[in-house]
Amino acid sequence: MKTINVKAYAAQTAASALAPHGIVRREPGPMDVQIQIQYCGVCHSDLHFARNEWGFTQYPAVPGHEIVGRVTAVGSGVKKFKVGDTVGVGCLVDSCRTCPDCRSGLEQFCTGMVMTYGSMDKHLNAPTLGGYSQSIVVTEDFVLRMPTNLDLAAAAPLLCAGITTYSPLKHWKVGPGQKVGIVGLGGLGHMGVKFAKAFGAHVVLFTTSPGKVADGKRLGAHEVVISKDEAQMAAHANSFDFILDAVSATHDVNAYFNLLKRDGNLTLVGAPEKPLPVAAFPLIFRRRSFSGSLIGGLPETQEMLDFCGRHNITCDIEMIRMDQINTAYERMLKSDVKYRFVIDMASLT
Repeated sequence: MKTINVKAYAAQTAASALAPHGIVRREPGPMDVQIQIQYCGVCHSDLHFARNEWGFTQYPAVPGHEIVGRVTAVGSGVKKFKVGDTVGVGCLVDSCRTCPDCRSGLEQFCTGMVMTYGSMDKHLNAPTLGGYSQSIVVTEDFVLRMPTNLDLAAAAPLLCAGITTYSPLKHWKVGPGQKVGIVGLGGLGHMGVKFAKAFGAHVVLFTTSPGKVADGKRLGAHEVVISKDEAQMAAHANSFDFILDAVSATHDVNAYFNLLKRDGNLTLVGAPEKPLPVAAFPLIFRRRSFSGSLIGGLPETQEMLDFCGRHNITCDIEMIRMDQINTAYERMLKSDVKYRFVIDMASLT
C-alpha cells in the first residue's frame, strides 16, 4: 500500500512529553476521504491515552479525536464529499458495519469499532493515530459534514464533547416542560447546559464552585446549585425528570438520586477512575434508574452537528498552538480552561 508522510505530535512513552514526530497515512482508497486538519480539540481522553492511564496505549501515540478540516482528495467511489468540503471526524473511523449495533446506527457500541486513535488500523496493520497531525485519511461513511455557518475551531469539540452530551439528552427525550440537571461545568457539562436549554428544558446546573455561578447562567442555566450546600440540594428533592452527570472525579451520585422524580433517570457521561458506591434504596423506592452513555453513532452525530448549525451552538474554547499541548495538559488537570482547548493545526507546520 502506498503511504504519505505526515507531520504530527506524539508521545513516545507514558512519561514523555508530546513532541514533533513523523507518521505515515495511507493514500486514499476508492472509498476514502483525505482531510487536511485545520483544528483539533483537546479531550481529557487524549491525556489518559498519552499517559497510558487506561493500560492499552501503544507508542508512539498520537491523540486527537475532535477533528475539523478540509477535504483535499477523495477516492473514486466517494459520493458524499468533494475536494474543498469542510468536514469533521470524531472518535470513530470504522466499525464492523454488520452487527445489530452498526445496523441501528449505533456504531459506538460495536465490539469491532475502530477508534480514531488506539485501535488497530487494518490498512496499515498498525495502531490508529489521531488528529494531532497535518492530515488524516478516513473511510467516507465515518466522515461528517460540518455546518459552515459555525466557527470551525469552536465546533471541533462538538465531535466528542458535543455528541457525548447530546446523545443521552435525546435518548431520554429531554424537552419542554421538563426539569433537567447538569452536574459539573467543564468541557462536557457546559455543552450539556447549552443543549438542555436548546431542547426547551428548565436547566439547573450543579457545581462545587461558587465562582462558576455567573458563568453557568451565561451559558444557559436557569438556576445554579452549589452541590456542597445541603439546604440548596434538599430544596430540589424529588423534582428532576433527568440529570446528566458529567463529572469524572470521585463524587457522591446518591445525593443526586434523591433529587429525581419517580421514574427519573441519572445518566453518567463522566468517567471516574474508581467505582462509585451506589445505594439501593434511593433507586428502588422511587423506581429511579442509573445509566451510562458513550458518544453517539454516525447518524446521531450528524444530526447533532446539523442541530448546532441551526441553533448556532458551539463550544467555549481557548485556542492554542501545537507546541503548547503539554502545558495545556497540565492546565487541564487543574481545570484551568473554559471550557475546551483547541489546537490551531496550522501551527504544526
